[in-house]
Amino acid sequence: MKTMMLAAALAVLGAAAAADPLEGVWQTELDEERYAHVTISPCATAYCGTITQSFDAAGTPVKSDNVGKKIVIDMIPQGDGNYEGSVFRPSNGKTYYGTIELSGNKLKLRGCVAGGLICAKQNWARVK
Repeated sequence: MKTMMLAAALAVLGAAAAADPLEGVWQTELDEERYAHVTISPCATAYCGTITQSFDAAGTPVKSDNVGKKIVIDMIPQGDGNYEGSVFRPSNGKTYYGTIELSGNKLKLRGCVAGGLICAKQNWARVK
């Protein structure tokens, strides 16, 4: 009986410790001569991403009012590396319907309006 309980407890702990592949630090594409590192982590039952560092086009760290802002909001896994939620674009202060397609260490982030008819996208690369 003790062996079964221990095995069950270890299985639960192992499942809890397994990170979703979306978790980590991601580098955005260049936008208005800057790019950022975004840390994606669990937020309730979804995933959120916060700007943790900002850089100029040459890769030099710069001060930015956007550091600390959540730009990936409530992304819910849909299966097969796909997520749905919202994205915030600091340069215009607007929030859009968003999707993520994850493939290894690359992700494609889309922000859409008009029910998904008009979308802008960025390709991000995993930093760590």
